[in-house]
Amino acid sequence: MALQISATNPEHPALLLELPWHLPLQEWPERYLVPLPRGISRHVVRYARAGDEVIAVKELARRPALREYELLRDLDRIGIPAVDPLAVVTGRAGSGGEPLESVLVTRHLGGSMPYRSMFETTLRPATMHRLMDALAVLLVRLHLAGFAWGDCSLSNTLFRRDAGAYAAYLVDAETGELHPELSPGQRAYDLDLARVNISGELLDLEASGALHPSVDPIEFGTEICARYEGLWRELTRTSVYPAGKYHYIERRIRRLNDLGFDVAEMQIEHASNGDTVTFVPKVVDAGHHQRQLLRLTGLDAEENQARRLLNDLESWMATQEDHAPDGALPGARPEVLAHRWVREVFRPTVRAVPPGLRGAMDQAEIYHELLEHRWYLSERAQHDIGLDTVVEDYIRNILPKARETLRPTAE
Repeated sequence: MALQISATNPEHPALLLELPWHLPLQEWPERYLVPLPRGISRHVVRYARAGDEVIAVKELARRPALREYELLRDLDRIGIPAVDPLAVVTGRAGSGGEPLESVLVTRHLGGSMPYRSMFETTLRPATMHRLMDALAVLLVRLHLAGFAWGDCSLSNTLFRRDAGAYAAYLVDAETGELHPELSPGQRAYDLDLARVNISGELLDLEASGALHPSVDPIEFGTEICARYEGLWRELTRTSVYPAGKYHYIERRIRRLNDLGFDVAEMQIEHASNGDTVTFVPKVVDAGHHQRQLLRLTGLDAEENQARRLLNDLESWMATQEDHAPDGALPGARPEVLAHRWVREVFRPTVRAVPPGLRGAMDQAEIYHELLEHRWYLSERAQHDIGLDTVVEDYIRNILPKARETLRPTAE
């Protein structure tokens, strides 16, 4: 059987032909290889260079190679964080004509490291929890898409920081299955496998002396499952809201925030029986909201203020007819919508509060206070309260009390 390269891009076969396919992967010369950290695997895996690309090459039988290639393409199509499949190479033969196993070729995820490698370093507790949350987000997104992984482990997951966000990526889909929807039993089985695999790898690292003393292997595996369950419940609850109840959406966002997650994307779809809301969670680093708000709007705020303003901006953007999720067309760019929000919502609302009544509060704090007051009024009334009404009530009932509290007492 002649050498065959099935690739997603017509340019890749020419680049891949330069690699020594006539040699078992274990015997590839060092000049072709790139020294990068990798997790443990039942197969031989090597990083190599093909033109300007760094690729991961995994040696396995023909049928599982083709199957995993198609699964990774499916995951890419539905927007799941996973490595990019580039090609499958079949029909390999050694110098003496002996058959060699096929290989799956994927693109190396720049700036990433295997989760297992991360736990071999000194981790601060905050970083460890963000790693855990990012892995829980990945599992939830896979299960929401109907994908049963069947082999979640620290070695089969890549971690990457990108502009303050923490994200986990699937590497190995060999044992995975894609269904229209997963049953509770399928999810529970997949989650239990993840718990056993993760705790087992951490115990292995602990025995070798590579694991930080602050990490409890059993507790860590169990905690990931608990984080998964909390996030799953919040994302899969009934999300149809009657007209005039948009403060329910804010309630959902607050619960996600309380769990330690942020809303990366929110989409509102109008239906005959109400508005269906879809949330995509993410895990972020300290100061992320300040940087993002400044980039989008030019507003400089404290971290908690920025988080609150970004939630309001995201909710407002989702209601705009010319808004589309990232990558979808047509739709105004987020930066354009953000500046429209500043011009049409943020500034008029802040200016409605007389400067003489604001005291030392800056604009971001004023708007944050108004959003908190709107939330309180809407919850009490059980329907949305407009910002104009909120401003009036805030000026009449809240600011006088605040000034009285701040007034110095006579000696």
